[in-house]
Formats: sequence, C-alpha cells, structure tokens
Amino acid sequence: MAQLVLGPVLRHVDLSSATVWVETDAACEVAIAGHRAETFQVGEQHFALVVVEGLEPGTTTPYDVRLDGDVVWPPPDSPFPAPSIRTTPVRRLLFGSCRAAKGEGTPDKLGPDALDAYALRMKDEPQERWPEALVLLGDQVYADEPTPRVKRWLAERRPEPAGEVVSFREYAELYHESWADPEIRWLMSVVPTSMIFDDHDVRDDWNTSHTWREQMATKRWWPERIRAGLASYWVYQHLGNLSPDELATDELYAKVRSTGGDVQELLEDFAERADREVDGGKSTRWSYRRDFGRVRLLVIDTRSGRILAGPRRLMVGDGEFAWIEENARGDFDHLLVGSSLPWLMPHALSHFQSLNERMAGLPGWRGRVGEKVRQVADLEHWPAFRASFERMARLLERISGGEGAPGTVCVLSGDVHHSYAARATFASSAGAAGSVRAKVYQLVCSPVHNEPPWVFRPAFRLSWSKPIARVLRWWADRRGISPDPVAWQKLSGPHFGNSVGVLEIDGRAARFRLETATDEGLEEVTALTL
Repeated sequence: MAQLVLGPVLRHVDLSSATVWVETDAACEVAIAGHRAETFQVGEQHFALVVVEGLEPGTTTPYDVRLDGDVVWPPPDSPFPAPSIRTTPVRRLLFGSCRAAKGEGTPDKLGPDALDAYALRMKDEPQERWPEALVLLGDQVYADEPTPRVKRWLAERRPEPAGEVVSFREYAELYHESWADPEIRWLMSVVPTSMIFDDHDVRDDWNTSHTWREQMATKRWWPERIRAGLASYWVYQHLGNLSPDELATDELYAKVRSTGGDVQELLEDFAERADREVDGGKSTRWSYRRDFGRVRLLVIDTRSGRILAGPRRLMVGDGEFAWIEENARGDFDHLLVGSSLPWLMPHALSHFQSLNERMAGLPGWRGRVGEKVRQVADLEHWPAFRASFERMARLLERISGGEGAPGTVCVLSGDVHHSYAARATFASSAGAAGSVRAKVYQLVCSPVHNEPPWVFRPAFRLSWSKPIARVLRWWADRRGISPDPVAWQKLSGPHFGNSVGVLEIDGRAARFRLETATDEGLEEVTALTL
C-alpha cells in the first residue's frame, strides 16, 4: 500500500478552487475532497497535485488524504485541528524568509522557529483568527548548508563531492527534513502557501554575477546540481504557485502527466534550459501573480531571471519586467510585490551596492577587486542592479499615483537576516491638493529560523546611519551614479531574531505587525498602521 511521505500542502486557493500537493512512496491515485489525481514519478519518488474545484465562496471544507482509497492523513492521534480549505477573503497574510531546518541538538542552536511558534498558537485559536495566506520569500532549504544529519546521509551515499547536495533525490531530502516538522506540516495543510526561491535554495550567492557563473561552471558537479536544483524547485515549490487555469495550459505539466513513467530527465532538461541566458532573456518565467479578492500578490524571481552577460546587469530581463509592469496594473485595493531581496535597503548599503556595481564593471584590477567585494559581501540586491532598481521605482511611482491607485503598495522581502519597515516617497508625491496616492512601503521579515554571524547586528545598525549614508551618496555622485529616483524613511527596525511578518487587511486600510519568537511563544515587536 502506498504511503504519504510529505504533505498535504495547501497551495493555490481562490473563491471556488484549491490545489493540494503531496509526495508518496509509490505510484497511486490521490483523492482529496472528492477530487482525484494520479501521481507522477521523478526518479525514486512520486508526487501529485490535486485540483479541487466547485467550492463555494466563503466556506470551509474539511478534507483528508486518501491513497488508492485508504485514508492516510490526518493521523488519528494528531493534536492539531483537521485540515480544511477556506475560500474566504484574505484578511491576514503571513510572510517571511530564511527558514533553516532544525538540527539534532536540543535546544535548537538557531533559537525558536517563528513559524512553529505561530502554528502552536494558531491551533488553539478559532479559525476566524487564522491567516488566509502564507508567503515564503526564499531559502526554504539550505542546499549549501546541510545539517550534520544530512551530511552523514550524503557521505553514506557517495564519497564525492563531500557535503554537496547534487542530485534530485538529495535536494528532496532537504525538503523532507524541513517540511516534515509537525508544526510546519500542519500549518501548510491549512494555510494556502505561495513560494519563491532565493540563493540558498540552490547555492549561496547563486547568480551573483557573470563571473560567479563562470567560476561555478569549472566545478564538475555543478551542471548536475543546477539541473537537480531547478527541477526539484519546480516540483516542490513552483508547481503549486500556479492556478488551475494556468495548470491546464502549462505544456511542461501536461508532458509530466502524460508521460506515464519517470520524468526526471524531462524535468532536468527543462531546468538546464531555464538556467541559460539567451539573447538577454530566459526561457522560463518563475515570477507569478495571485489575486486574493481585492488583494494582488505579484511575486518576482530575483535569482534565476537575472541577466548578467550583457552590457547591463539586470535583476530580471526586459521581457520579464514588461510582464511585471503589465500585471502590476489592475483594479485592486492593495498591491503586494513579493521580492526575496529587498528593493529598499538601509541607505548606506544601498549607495555602497550601487558604487560596487560600478567598480565591478571596470576593466583591470579595479574590476577584479570590485567583483571580489561583491561576492564576499553579498552585494547583489536591487541597488546592485541599478537599472532595475530605478525601473522598479518608476513602476511603483506610476502605480501609486493617479486614478484607480490602490490603498497601499507593499514590497514584501526577506534575505537580509534582520527585519524593518520603510516608507517610500517620490517627487510626484507632492501632487495637486486633494490628489490621492497610494502609500508605498518596504516591509522586510528575515529570518524565520536562522542565526546570522554576530557581526551582522552592528553592521546593519550602522548601515542606517545618516552621516555614513551622506558620505556614500556624495561618493556615488562623484562616480556619476544617478540620483535616487525615490526617497525612503525607516519606520521601524532594525529588528533581530526569528520572526514572522503579519499583514492585516481591512478594506483599503492595512496594518503591519512583526512578531518575534521567544522561548515562551511570540512577542510583538512592532505594529504600524499603513
């Protein structure tokens, strides 16, 4: 009899449909809420994405998971409420990034997991207080920093390359270790979850620069690693980001379902093509859009979509940015832009990254030094792609002004191992008297479960220093870097510790809270009316 390995993970949910993802140990039929799907095979493993349609808006539908007719989830002794699908408007959305798996030590060396703490509080609350959406903004697994248990497991499989996750099965082990956590497994079975990768999902500093890509290409195991990394991302994360309508027209998904055998080579060939840069673009768009009633979530791929070989470094290619601009328009109350990397950084860091981009592009030893600093200091956020940073500023300025502007525009980010909130303003914000503009914010929550080196804390505090920022802006002026097209002011932070961001929606109004995990549970460290 087939067994459930991982899941159920509740993914895309709207007012009338849902998708639920599972992994099993054998081929079987998966049934959820009266809807069925056959598993597909990737190497040793089997997966299914069940599309549940015909749901009534504003209702709650309990469900279980059946494999070939046998109920396998929830466990009969589960301490958590039974899983269910809620087709209610989004009033509360969670977000965060950087969630390392727990080690074997007790207590956890990384401190309490903020999502664990949230799930434990949630299970004792009425459903009316549960969040309706969860957005995970990168680093769901740490492929370059496996736990001691995974390192031992890798060593038992093969001697070389030591400690490196290379194959699809090895990437899968990272997801097994992270998502099998009982609290997370339950949370993801009841809260619709959207995901996007960041560097650690594949490799630290992934796609920092063209030089980095050339350096990685010299490692004989890298081609297999990038193929497996992107193929496993497609299976574990990307597939569930798609709506039922998008799934119905997705050519790769159709091939996967119709092949009738092992599709690992098919997915890894696709992954290899997705990694290539061709004529200033990429063959695959990992960015996606989700609408939660009057709230639009636009998630941007800030890793694989980078254009690095041309005369300009771009966070995403021109074609994909045009798609972003098109989908940022519409009739909604709030626009949420999901970007694993912050658009607005601490001022000193922002100016320094733009300076470094300029230096790394110089010929000779100065360019080599600039490139070395870029890689060592992780100078690869939006300001380090100056053309993209400015284009994003122009886009958000247009979206936030004029007739039909939303109530707020919030850029949700992670990555930087500290949390903060900042308010953006544009020159056009001082428009005609009585004009209405959306408020634009950068909201950062990182990490959910990790512990950066101690030096990060004083460094990030100093990076908000106004005197240091003025000196670096003066230097940027001297180097011919264009003036910032946006001004921003820190409203809260920097905050440290394992945290989860909470965005509460009430019509055209919104509120942001940051909750940090302690040994006793969650502590609210900031609350802002947006």
